[in-house]
Amino acid sequence: MKATVSSLRQARQIRQVFGPVLDRLGEVEDFFSKEFERAEPMVRDVATYVLGSGGKRLRPALVLLVSRMLGYTGERDVRYAAVVEMIHTATLIHDDIIDGSDLRRGKPTANNSWGNETTVLVGDWLYTRTMDLCLELGDVDVMRLLTSATLRMTEGEILADQIRGRLDIDEATYMDITGRKTAELFAAACALPALFKPATLHRTERHLAFGRNVGVSFQLVDDLLDFTAARDDLGKPVMADLREGRATLPIILLLPRLDRNNRDRLQEVASTGRFDAISENEVLDMVRTSGVLDEVRRRAKSFAQKAAENAEHFPAGGERDSLIHASRLLLDRGM
Repeated sequence: MKATVSSLRQARQIRQVFGPVLDRLGEVEDFFSKEFERAEPMVRDVATYVLGSGGKRLRPALVLLVSRMLGYTGERDVRYAAVVEMIHTATLIHDDIIDGSDLRRGKPTANNSWGNETTVLVGDWLYTRTMDLCLELGDVDVMRLLTSATLRMTEGEILADQIRGRLDIDEATYMDITGRKTAELFAAACALPALFKPATLHRTERHLAFGRNVGVSFQLVDDLLDFTAARDDLGKPVMADLREGRATLPIILLLPRLDRNNRDRLQEVASTGRFDAISENEVLDMVRTSGVLDEVRRRAKSFAQKAAENAEHFPAGGERDSLIHASRLLLDRGM
């Protein structure tokens, strides 16, 4: 798939933001290569395919930036940046199986190419291997933080699956699921560098809060892009969330503004995955003329601003500036 001008521009901006740790991000890629060389061929093939499918490496970059900001000079930052991305990759693999997705980042999903049975096991392998990588160095505190985050993410996925196909959920339920599924790993990425040994550093609540606020803002922007971005930019069909029966914030805010007939027509799309009772263009017109997208943008901006305020209390320097810039750049995707 040919990249669009906007996606290329964003890639350049991200590289500029992560400039202080670009060298270390390269070492993370080397870590992946060495790790999968030793794996079973099927694990290597599937994991390399998913990891190489165009992710921005946001979570590893956060690990590296916070590590450098805190003055860490060892080698654990690269290892755990890779670990965080491996956990993220495992969740993507499992999500695509649960959702029955055919495309991710403009390419066929792993389950589409290798089947559910193989890919779910590769996802399991990736997560299990991350815990092994923690134990190799005896980093029990790091493992405890990551397992706690993964448990919360899994709980969020379970909650989301329980209400799949329903649009009549409230905003509090949506925010609870988002906080677990998306924000928790961002928070862990920002907090775990303070646990590296032998550094005498202490995890602070501000690191966790920064990561959570970035994560929520990131998810809200993703919700926006499902209605505002072109298919080529998304790398998947427009309104994929609605097709898959997931109530995102734009839809939750839209429903009370519709009459019963239109609410029922939207519900049928969420229940069946098909635009039979209402066309895609009709849904897009409802969403875009209702004012809900502007409301979601304001909320995403509010969380990004909270993240920037958290970061103002971090040690001054280029890394802190990059963290603040990153929170704003992620927001710009949906503006």
